[in-house]
Amino acid sequence: MLRNALNAMGLSSHPRINLDLAANAASDALLEVVSNPATGKAIAAVKLDDERSYYEAIGRSAAAFKRWREIPAPVRGQVVRAIGDEFRKHKQSIGAIITAEVGKITSEAVGEVQETIDIADFAVGLSRQLYGLTMPSERPGHAMREQWLPLGPIGVISAFNFPNAVWAWNAMLAAVCGDTVVWKPSLLAPLTAIATNTIAQRVASSWGHEDLFTLVIGRDEVVGERLIADTRLPLISATGSCRMGKRVGEVVAKRLGRSLLELGGNNAAIVHEDADLDLAARAILFAAVGTCGQRCTTTRRLIVHEKVVDALLSKLVKAYSSVRIGDPGAEGTLVGPLVNARAVEGFSAAIAAARTQGGTVLVGGEKDAPAGLSGYFVQPAIVRAPASNKLPIANEETFAPILYVFTFRDPEEAIEMQNSVAQGLSSAIFTRSAALAERFLSPAGTGSDCGLAYVNMGTSGAEIGGAFGGEKETGGGRESGSDSWKAYMRRQTCSINFSGKIELAQGIRFE
Repeated sequence: MLRNALNAMGLSSHPRINLDLAANAASDALLEVVSNPATGKAIAAVKLDDERSYYEAIGRSAAAFKRWREIPAPVRGQVVRAIGDEFRKHKQSIGAIITAEVGKITSEAVGEVQETIDIADFAVGLSRQLYGLTMPSERPGHAMREQWLPLGPIGVISAFNFPNAVWAWNAMLAAVCGDTVVWKPSLLAPLTAIATNTIAQRVASSWGHEDLFTLVIGRDEVVGERLIADTRLPLISATGSCRMGKRVGEVVAKRLGRSLLELGGNNAAIVHEDADLDLAARAILFAAVGTCGQRCTTTRRLIVHEKVVDALLSKLVKAYSSVRIGDPGAEGTLVGPLVNARAVEGFSAAIAAARTQGGTVLVGGEKDAPAGLSGYFVQPAIVRAPASNKLPIANEETFAPILYVFTFRDPEEAIEMQNSVAQGLSSAIFTRSAALAERFLSPAGTGSDCGLAYVNMGTSGAEIGGAFGGEKETGGGRESGSDSWKAYMRRQTCSINFSGKIELAQGIRFE
């Protein structure tokens, strides 16, 4: 499957990919072994960047920026349109690489590439809408306006769980804004990155624009630390753990650069007593077990009114018991593997901690490789908190399919529980009450404290039209839609004196 997908895109002989050396490459410092999480077996070896190749890549990107920013924004949009069209042609092949490399089921993997296509379409329209403002001047014979200008080469650091779309959220917007992009992907998903970046740059080159999209693949001590400290990159957009984000934020702030951080999420869904429980169960199922719980927007905490908790859990336990776990590339599979052995260890440790803390595992919680597969499979788990509602492990984000269940009596109590964790990415409430829904979305900021808030929907599945991101330890960044483009540009306020006289503001006279 992997070889066929690479062949379809003309990448079978890519200089960074070797499909035959994988099993023997572990001892080479400049090679990274890529494994299939469904089988646990090596499938490729990827050439890494060293210090020299890193600096060469940044130099090429910086030089390309000086040329690219001169291209009119609507023309930049036409290049992005062509890139989106090329991703349409290769959607299935890229999806197959994502499935082989990180274990996403086919529909989710292909859906991720569709998200890249969608954000390219969004960016094309945006290329004609990079609006500034005109403002009245207090001085006669003067005019004021505001404009947005290209920022520079943008550093993008992405995680394994969305190895294609997160790059696109940044790269497509940055491109129409006049920026170039230097991408450091996760070492768990370098094949997707190579395919993605190659397609984008191949199209850009055909339009006469070299080095708009540059890829640097390497270990943190070689590439990552240099990237975040590099003053030639005015913005670092980083997606990953809170621990990683704190390091990025610290280093970038010391050089007075900008950070756009998309970090962890310990997301909750509130289910009120008046909720449609069938609708809630279906939404929660995908949000909790989709991508085997490895989305930053995964529902990890379920806060249910005590009058309906048993009825809802009955539906969820039945659904969890019938979810098909297996080969992510096979038709009908709903849950694939975790990404590696370390993720399985984290899952098992969290389940053990929950039991020690008084939690009851209602379903799942075990390692469970389907017949014929030897990869990193687990049974998605539901853990009910003790009557005290105290379960400390639920305050930690375990990147695995574990749903912790709590109860409440009063909606104010539920919202307080929802907001009680360090992260603030995604949140949801299920209710038929318009008043309670509006309370959850309070314009005073007293409802959900997350960057994403949904009513009668799960916490996963954001659309590209809205700004994506969260608050608190989630980092505060915003990517994708709305006015997220402003992060990739610099603002300039312009004043023009056409009066022939010198007039000072605030009525100051200096004569």
